[in-house]
Amino acid sequence: MPEFAEKSLKVTIDTDKCDECQTKACVDACKKYARGLLGLDDAGRASVGHRTQEEVIRLGTECLACEFACKFYGRDAIRIDVAVEGLGEYLRKRA
Repeated sequence: MPEFAEKSLKVTIDTDKCDECQTKACVDACKKYARGLLGLDDAGRASVGHRTQEEVIRLGTECLACEFACKFYGRDAIRIDVAVEGLGEYLRKRA
């Protein structure tokens, strides 16, 4: 599964699900709520392959709109992981 990193998060896309997606809602959400980082590759799959790594870092707004749109209007193919420093230790103390 392709993945890319923004400043403080990692985005993973299950592109096999993109093949069955009719809405491409993630790309539309990225254009509407962010800076249009996501696009479609030649196979119609969500991708940042048309961007350089420098552009991904510069344009990435970490807005999470692509994950939300894909989950509710697409095929639930996008996962965003945000590392929260100290979260593990905090949860262990609370347990």
